[in-house]
Amino acid sequence: MSENTLETTVYGEPTAKPPLLVVHGLFGSGRNWGVLSKRLAADRQVVAVDMRNHGNSFWDHGNSYFDMADDLARTIAGIGGRASVLGHSMGGKASMVLALTQPDYIENLIVADIAPIPYTHAPQENITAMRAVDLSAVQRRGDADLQLQEFVEDPSQRAFLLQSLSLKDNTASWKLNLDALEAAMPDIVGFPEMTGQFERPTLFLHGGASDYVLPEHTPKIREHFPRSEFEAIEGAGHWLHAEKPREFLSSVDAFLHSNDA
Repeated sequence: MSENTLETTVYGEPTAKPPLLVVHGLFGSGRNWGVLSKRLAADRQVVAVDMRNHGNSFWDHGNSYFDMADDLARTIAGIGGRASVLGHSMGGKASMVLALTQPDYIENLIVADIAPIPYTHAPQENITAMRAVDLSAVQRRGDADLQLQEFVEDPSQRAFLLQSLSLKDNTASWKLNLDALEAAMPDIVGFPEMTGQFERPTLFLHGGASDYVLPEHTPKIREHFPRSEFEAIEGAGHWLHAEKPREFLSSVDAFLHSNDA
């Protein structure tokens, strides 16, 4: 494992319950989870990370799921050595790899709208859009939003990407290592060949309107996560935590409380 450590935001104080590690998805950051993390910290400490090449964490040319799993293991080691883990999308895959390679770090696992399989979705278009922004012409977030409109029609998707825009010292830059993420994109949309099982409780929480977790994925999920439960949040897509935050929070809370050590 490298010596680099992930940037973290900590909510609440340590309690008798295991802390909860929150792991965001591709192009995100811990700040995307701020409101939910605060609410989940009502009875346990919550630690939200910025993954490598994202947010305020370190940049590195490597961005494999084994790299990311090692980063998470090092983070959990620094907060007591064992945690509940909640991972969304890319963060869910990294959390699954951690569970299958270093299971002693994880008390229980929540995987949000992703399965341990390769996908054909193409987030490359978002990198193309961000690269196309003339950062020298950006003085405020609205300037970048105007440029992004040519490539990204959905205003909520633009708003999500713009959360990774830094305007420090009147200089615009992306808090994303676009070169490393682009080079690693085949690995990010894929999933490594894995063996073994994670024997602790696992919740696969997915959007009812999403196509990321489908019935045909169940055998592969159960192969690696035999104690898995499945729950759908109706009316939610891939961004289920943002689209249906109350329902998402309720499901996560119920799972954690039923499986607290």
